[in-house]
Amino acid sequence: MQSISLQQQQKLQARLSPEQIQVVKMLELPAMELQQRVNEELQENPALEEGKDPVEEEEKRQEEIDLYGEEEDYSNPLQNEDFNYDTYVEDDEIPDYKLRTNNYSPDDEVHETPLTGGTSFMEYLKSQVYLTKMTKPQRHIAKWVLGNIDEDGYLRRSIEQLVDDLSFQEGLVVPDEEMAAIVEQIKLFDPPGVASANLQECLIAQLKQKKETEAVTNALLILQRYFKDFSHHRFDKLSGLTGLTEEQFKVAINEIMHLNQKPINAFTGNNNEDSRNTIIPDFYVEVTEDSINVSLNSGDIPDLHVSREYKQMLSDYSKQEGRDKAMGEAVKFIRNKIDAAQWFINAIAERNETLYRTMVAIVEFQQEFFLEGDETFLKPMILQDIADKTGYDTSTISRVSNSKYVQTEFGTFPLKHFFSEAMTNSEGEEVSTRELKRVLQEIISKEDKLEPLSDDVLAKMMTEQGYPIARRTIAKYREMLGIPVARLRKQV
Repeated sequence: MQSISLQQQQKLQARLSPEQIQVVKMLELPAMELQQRVNEELQENPALEEGKDPVEEEEKRQEEIDLYGEEEDYSNPLQNEDFNYDTYVEDDEIPDYKLRTNNYSPDDEVHETPLTGGTSFMEYLKSQVYLTKMTKPQRHIAKWVLGNIDEDGYLRRSIEQLVDDLSFQEGLVVPDEEMAAIVEQIKLFDPPGVASANLQECLIAQLKQKKETEAVTNALLILQRYFKDFSHHRFDKLSGLTGLTEEQFKVAINEIMHLNQKPINAFTGNNNEDSRNTIIPDFYVEVTEDSINVSLNSGDIPDLHVSREYKQMLSDYSKQEGRDKAMGEAVKFIRNKIDAAQWFINAIAERNETLYRTMVAIVEFQQEFFLEGDETFLKPMILQDIADKTGYDTSTISRVSNSKYVQTEFGTFPLKHFFSEAMTNSEGEEVSTRELKRVLQEIISKEDKLEPLSDDVLAKMMTEQGYPIARRTIAKYREMLGIPVARLRKQV
């Protein structure tokens, strides 16, 4: 019989403090979501107030008065002793020609900035969370899960990975079964197929939400039993396996072909326009004669400060003697709210500092592109390059670059656009993988669609053009570009 004994072990574990978790979460938020997060915090925490601290502002104003003296107020001219009222009202009709400038002609175009509206894909999904029967904690988890859905509308992370990430990022431990149940609820959201793990699951989800007909039933049969043959376009083999007539088979295939391969394609937002085109930049880069200026987009995010009233309440309660249990609970509540408010303010400040320093480093690294706007000037750049320049960890750089956009004079780009690995061409020069993808895409676009080029042939052609890369690398870049294999590119 095996004996049971107690043993003492020492383990070193890395744990994030609440402040660190707060900052990590803030780094991942783009401008629009940060604004929503600030609004939520203002509603939930009464110790957090909008606007500048009035006491601090008054102190600053008093310091300026002590240094420079009181400024005269010219806002009301009638209070100015040197103001002549008769002159002021003598002629209130200003000639029309004085209201115009003469530096334009009637033929000049008038450029106006279009205003776009609508609901973003993520906002649309989050709004559906409140239509479920989930508890408040489950809704919080559901909204976090939605943040893991990719730009195509897929949820490609496993339940185990989601549970581990939630524990690390939020400090919440959720059983696998509960996470799986929440994910299944999300899969019922609109548009059909959202949060699917793969294409097969996405197509089946869309069919199951259609009215049951013979064509839909046969299409489900093909996808559930013979998806591999279908994905490889083995239609002759499929027709025999399913036992359907030629007409039934054609109708079923046609039903599948009209489904969305990406769930997000079924989303149009408001105004009958795809709101994915509405991009809120997180950074602005402006080029002047002698410098490149980087600025953060603060948008409608207000200044925040800790409530003076709550601070005073805490001070008053702390001075009282003989406090009972109720008073102790009140003091604890107020202190927690004040600490949470200060943590939140510090987290936003640290987020802004981290984002700004990272963007400045990217601009310095890719200076030629930001000056000229020519993508051929983009240098190979990886996360470690920016981590070395800023002193941050690569995971921090990754969080900053994810889902963030920068507006330049040459357009608006995702930060990920500026990152690419490097390889050496036949002339010994370093070129970015972006250039390799561009050349590869150009070759495939010119191929004979009746006889598409295989990956081996593409590798030889790339080598001939001075880019010696292996066949497996061709396959990797082709998949990244969303280009199928040769047999699937073949047209009849």
